Amino acid sequence: MDMIAQNYVGCDISKQWLDFFDETSGRLRRIDNQADAIAAYVAGLDPSRDFVVMEATGVHDRLLRHALAKAGVPFSRHNPAHTHHYSKSTRRRAKTDPLDARMLSDYGRRYNPEAEPAPREEVERLQSLAGHRDHLVEMRAALKKHLAEAFEEIVIADLEETIAFLDTRIKAFESQIAEVIRQNQDTARDHALMVSVPGVSKVGALSLLALLPELGQRSPKAIAALAGLAPFDNKSGKLSRRSQIQGGRSRVRRALYMAALTAIRTCERFKTFYTALAARSGSKKLAIIAVARKLLVVLNAIMRDKTAFA
Repeated sequence: MDMIAQNYVGCDISKQWLDFFDETSGRLRRIDNQADAIAAYVAGLDPSRDFVVMEATGVHDRLLRHALAKAGVPFSRHNPAHTHHYSKSTRRRAKTDPLDARMLSDYGRRYNPEAEPAPREEVERLQSLAGHRDHLVEMRAALKKHLAEAFEEIVIADLEETIAFLDTRIKAFESQIAEVIRQNQDTARDHALMVSVPGVSKVGALSLLALLPELGQRSPKAIAALAGLAPFDNKSGKLSRRSQIQGGRSRVRRALYMAALTAIRTCERFKTFYTALAARSGSKKLAIIAVARKLLVVLNAIMRDKTAFA
């Protein structure tokens, strides 16, 4: 029996509309970013043949992802920095939504991406709650910085009151997040597995559950790329610079960086790895990033095998 050839459908997403490019038909189509319009379009896709490629756009892709998952149509989301780099490499200089949709279709054909897991309700709730909690933490950090520079008593008093209020709200949202985890057996198990890893706090595990649902379902290289912890060589002609990291999910990377600092301090295994790499590379920051990447690979294996760290 002949295999059905994969048809990559590129989708450029905005708040108001979605632009699709179908590589087989060469057809461009724009629809409203509304549930009924999306449902009608997705109904015309073939789950055994069509694969939708899009950029990660935060909340604007939510309706499309849910419709595709419900219909069984595979899809993948990609970091805009990566797709922009691909666009530049193919010399597409113009910036229009139809061209972006065509480029995303080409990107799918070129890289043959893995399908993303179907969205889970509890994970979506965690993402929303964790995102708001992180926003409150950022607000508190900014106010604390302002407090350190304040000298007027009325300003100091107001800042201290606002910071105390934010402390209360942050704790409240952390309790909400913990409750979501407790209510779902699989999520509670995954959270317990994550905190078994040295350096991974309960809050850090919450962030990873919410922001990196692909854990355990990707190769070590692929999961590192999603987090922006996969090094790339920076070479041009005879010039060769130190490998760097770029792109990926910044909040995931931040959570892993903090976990790495704790793991280096509390676990001999990671401390030894860090010390040796820092001495060899001459860069403490590079060594910390390497520990963060190692932690991510360990977490990925633990989530894949459903066994605690040993």
